[in-house]
Amino acid sequence: MKEKNPKSYCDYVANLDKDSLHKVYHDNQYGFAINNDDELFGRLILEINQAGLSWTTILVKQNNFRKAYSGFSIQKISKYGEHDINRLLSNSGIIRNRLKVSSVIYNAQKTLLLQKEFRSFRNWLEKNKGKKLEEWIKLFKNTFKFTGGQITKEFLISTGMFKGAHTINCPIFHKINQ
Repeated sequence: MKEKNPKSYCDYVANLDKDSLHKVYHDNQYGFAINNDDELFGRLILEINQAGLSWTTILVKQNNFRKAYSGFSIQKISKYGEHDINRLLSNSGIIRNRLKVSSVIYNAQKTLLLQKEFRSFRNWLEKNKGKKLEEWIKLFKNTFKFTGGQITKEFLISTGMFKGAHTINCPIFHKINQ
């Protein structure tokens, strides 16, 4: 029987069917290091779009986001113009919020600058790895748009930059730490 108020994501998915969206995400994506810049940026897109909504909504639409946002290509997204904004705002397969869409485009442009300076988005993240959460939040707010405390925290945890994705008794915890 599933707990009423699980203490962690691991507890939440413990009794879900192995094919459940949450179980698949937990077992294969959540907390795993992402080394590909476009995939890292894709996770940021998903976290930004989750704001104010359930994670289930985002998981259901995850593939739609990938298609709508050019396979999460930072290079392509950075060049989006008004036509692309209108295309995204009319796409019922994703979250149609002008502020979120505009933020993703702006963030792609900023990420290109980070790539130019640090050779990759991942390198920029690694350079800042020793920061405390409050410092990360400030850094993200000063670098990107639509990245408040919760979005920054979940992005860092979900991409393996910050510990806390899995409890120590979770088999995925041990898989990630091998």
